[in-house]
Amino acid sequence: MFCTRCGIELEEKDRYCSQCGKGIGNGPTSAAAAGSARVPLSRPREGKKIAGVCAGFARYLDVDVTLVRIVWVILTVIPPVPGLIAYIVCMFAMPKDPLPVSSPLTTAASH
Repeated sequence: MFCTRCGIELEEKDRYCSQCGKGIGNGPTSAAAAGSARVPLSRPREGKKIAGVCAGFARYLDVDVTLVRIVWVILTVIPPVPGLIAYIVCMFAMPKDPLPVSSPLTTAASH
């Protein structure tokens, strides 16, 4: 692969040209810039503690779920009413992930 600006040879893993600094368009930076890789905000059915609100926000923001849970606890303890109300509102407003579609072979084998 070659840089379209300066013409030097690049490796497949490169995201930027080492000579001129032009973005190549490979890797997660191009998908994030396009906005097509954004996961919808929803509550997961697995990996949740209470209602899955923190896990859903962590997946949406692409951060660790423990960090989101710590921040949410701090926001709930310091001003107790707004944090608790926000969690309850998100619990009812955020949709759950859809159920996984089972194939006809798995359904027939389980009977």
